[in-house]
Amino acid sequence: MANTNLTIDMITRESLRILHQKCNFISNITKGYDDAFAKSGAKIGDTLRIRLPLQYTTGTGATMATGTGADSVGVSTTLQVSTQRHVPLRFTSAEKTMDIDDFSERHIKPAMTKLAAMMEKDCIAQALTGTAQLHKAATLATPVYKDVMEARKILQESLTPEDARTILLDPQMSVDLNDAFKGLFNDPKSISRSFLEGMITRAQGFDFYENTLLPDYTSGAEDTGDAAYDIAGAQSKTLSASDNDPNTMTLTIDQGTKTITNGQVFTIAGVYDVHPESKETRGTLKRFTVVSGGQASATSLTITPAIIAAGPHKNCSAAAANDAALTFLNADASTTFHQSLAFQKGAYAIGTADLVKPPNESCSRQVFDGISMRIIEDFYDGVKDRLYTRCDVLYGFKVIRPELAVKVWHT
Repeated sequence: MANTNLTIDMITRESLRILHQKCNFISNITKGYDDAFAKSGAKIGDTLRIRLPLQYTTGTGATMATGTGADSVGVSTTLQVSTQRHVPLRFTSAEKTMDIDDFSERHIKPAMTKLAAMMEKDCIAQALTGTAQLHKAATLATPVYKDVMEARKILQESLTPEDARTILLDPQMSVDLNDAFKGLFNDPKSISRSFLEGMITRAQGFDFYENTLLPDYTSGAEDTGDAAYDIAGAQSKTLSASDNDPNTMTLTIDQGTKTITNGQVFTIAGVYDVHPESKETRGTLKRFTVVSGGQASATSLTITPAIIAAGPHKNCSAAAANDAALTFLNADASTTFHQSLAFQKGAYAIGTADLVKPPNESCSRQVFDGISMRIIEDFYDGVKDRLYTRCDVLYGFKVIRPELAVKVWHT
């Protein structure tokens, strides 16, 4: 039997449910909701604090070295809820008397599809720019299943937890891997999760999804490096409990002549990767990515991960030495790559907060799976018998643990 009048709460709950279904990236990362704003509502620019896992060093013998206890000081990062997305809705009072399924099909699904697409687009772009670990397909034009396994190897070497792993495939890579997927067995549990749009299969500990919002990346004028771009003075970062962004740092470089683009992956001469636990040098250069500051004749770059050469959070063999050369990792200058992304849930986080509920308005706020949404019936047009409504989400995205993700480039 149809509802005689759909309530604003029913519409909000249905909107959140559909939004969740449409997001195969956001649905597979860490989601945080801060109820501190539940009474008054949050504003653009408010921040959420996220604590990162503690790391320790070890000693030998019966005597504990002085100052070792300081190694247990934790670090955290702040996530700024900086984006407010909204979708305007308009429907008649007659349509509001429809069954929720019919109303959902006509109004909610197309609105939530658009909202989900824009949220995913925002977050995926930031995720790819902030991911330094990179695998380039052995044959760029025709990536194969082995390229997936190479990405898995990078995650394994980073001691990435083996649960909640996902791969988002660019449509072209999905086509290229189709032959490898066609014989894979899907157990009933995987089939039951197919409501998340774009899910292809589950294999090697990954859930595979196709996502059309993965942006292409075009490299700058750099190819294998410009000798003019090198380190301007020895540099590294020491973490402290007061550090609001332990994963990034500003890297000062000598001025070069060619364009560096954000998302560019590079290495620094003499700065090697280390094992996450033993801290022993792996023998391969540590990879970094340009988060911001990329341009022609750049003199400073915001990079991730930070160069941490000592202590329990050590992630590379040594500080960047003065005049150490930067080498940019792309096949050719000004080349466009398709991008796919393999990650574990803890690599990224999206945080939402309750928006203010205006007085004297028909308004509903609901939370579902860590996402807070507000819907307001703004005003009624008595001439055309229309209800004007808006749906809003206030959110922020952050790369939390960049070592738990790897991007795959192919053409």
